[in-house]
Amino acid sequence: MISLELENFSLAQIAASGQCFRMTDLKDGSFEIIAGDRYLKASQEGNIVNFGCGSLKELDFWIKYFDLEENYAAFGDAVDPEDDYLSEAYRRGSGIRILRQDLWEVTASFLISQNNNISRIRRCIANICERYGRKMQTEDGVIYHAFPEAEAFAGLEPDALMACNLGYRSKYLVRSAEMIASGKISLDRIKRMRYPDAKAELLKLYGVGGKVADCICLFALHHLEAFPTDTHIKQVLAREYPEGFPFARYGGYEGVIQQYIFYRELTDGKDGEINA
Repeated sequence: MISLELENFSLAQIAASGQCFRMTDLKDGSFEIIAGDRYLKASQEGNIVNFGCGSLKELDFWIKYFDLEENYAAFGDAVDPEDDYLSEAYRRGSGIRILRQDLWEVTASFLISQNNNISRIRRCIANICERYGRKMQTEDGVIYHAFPEAEAFAGLEPDALMACNLGYRSKYLVRSAEMIASGKISLDRIKRMRYPDAKAELLKLYGVGGKVADCICLFALHHLEAFPTDTHIKQVLAREYPEGFPFARYGGYEGVIQQYIFYRELTDGKDGEINA
């Protein structure tokens, strides 16, 4: 166990933020996080975060994953104090970090996310991991499954993943996996691209539209200027900013602001659940 004192960091807010789907609140004060083939159990008391890591090398992965080297207080300080809506959004979600996740895992996850809610997305991803992912075990004996590689889905029938409750999204995941596994789309190349080029390349994947491409750019490639916009976010912007959202004020980190907005709407929801 390694403990760090962190500002602007909340495991609970990150788990509920809709950017990752394998981070689980265990309801005992701790969280289970699975990223690719890695497993972490962590807990938090105030600003003290306890990472269940056995070495500093292992901790280094999670420091990068949670983007702990970035100063998120600066993003909050930049919020217009006269913007009551956004100020409240930041107050509620000031512990959110933009995670540095695996590109393929985020691509697959957000293909599944379309017209879906967060609880169901989690179940769908758990299903494909249990069926197609490698079975893993921690030193403490915890059994979990790694996220399946693209090759695990390439060659399947387009509707094969309907058995994992993906519905029509099954063909999106299978066909995109085939494009990646065959080399038609290179994730390594995309990782080296700037935001506009990366988004354009991601849009070539089967089933990827503008909102999903922006989610991938933000949550995997860490292009903080990406601002995922679906019907719900458009409605929020129209309601709260009828004269237009001040994107120029937040140039370069629009995606961080989008997460504060998304989280505020999530916590405003009657059932604490909106579509991802």
